Amino acid sequence: MELWPGLWTVLLLLFLLLLFLLPTLWFCSPSAKYFFKMAFYNGWILFLAVLAIPVCAVRGRNVENMKILRLMLLHIKYLYGIRVEVRGAHHFPPSQPYVVVSNHQSSLDLLGMMEVLPGRCVPIAKRELLWAGSAGLACWLAGVIFIDRKRTGDAISVMSEVAQTLLTQDVRVWVFPEGTRNHNGSMLPFKRGAFHLAVQAQVPIVPIVMSSYQDFYCKKERRFTSGRCQVRVLPPVPTEGLTPDNVPELADRVRHSMLTVFREISTDGRGGGDYLQKPGGAVSSLESTSEANVDTAPLPGPSCPFPAPPMDSLASVQSPL
Repeated sequence: MELWPGLWTVLLLLFLLLLFLLPTLWFCSPSAKYFFKMAFYNGWILFLAVLAIPVCAVRGRNVENMKILRLMLLHIKYLYGIRVEVRGAHHFPPSQPYVVVSNHQSSLDLLGMMEVLPGRCVPIAKRELLWAGSAGLACWLAGVIFIDRKRTGDAISVMSEVAQTLLTQDVRVWVFPEGTRNHNGSMLPFKRGAFHLAVQAQVPIVPIVMSSYQDFYCKKERRFTSGRCQVRVLPPVPTEGLTPDNVPELADRVRHSMLTVFREISTDGRGGGDYLQKPGGAVSSLESTSEANVDTAPLPGPSCPFPAPPMDSLASVQSPL
């Protein structure tokens, strides 16, 4: 029985030490501040998901639940002092399905996405997100489409079903064609799934570019401060009459236009630093390498019409919206 007072005393001292240590680390260590901010960012999203789940569950798995998630996440940018500026929102087609393609820098992309997310639009995400606790369940209820990237056959099957869903249920999808987060200040080569999807459904592609986060966020340097991000919505790219043979050139052209805008809005002092440019005006080797394969020829024309996918029943779709 005499051990208990000693144990509580030790716990109290540890608690007081923690209360002293955390503020000290916050003000004296930028790296510690980075980890604290990222921990809170992820923890806060998980907490908000817990609040959203019962509200979304009333409607069941439905794309309209994405409005609830968006409403609950919009305030996060204010907590971190990040100003998000949206330009070109008038380019969204008003009343038809389309495929949104966007660059992917970090988990902070969620802030820009929620700022500009159009109605009846859901992201296509890796299947691992489905098991991310409360966030995974909330995303499932909001109609997020999960794809197992390790199983190519399953991914192709889901994308084919999504093409039918676009047309029959007036849904838009958001895809990160780089396939993974890119912290290197450029854009990775695009995977072509989003472009095959748009061509198969014969719907426009709407490119969205988020400026560099380098002036306020850098994972490598463990730096996370306040700052400004610009989100630019580019004019839609039509796909009517294109075939699967046109997809490589289509993907390269869209990437080229997005990278051009990324450089512009990331070096004008409104969304990033001038880190993209080396002394003498040379761009980084990553950009030079990835740009070498970009074809700058005009987009192929509608000379080979591609039939729209059959309007079969969606009862067997694994990712219903």
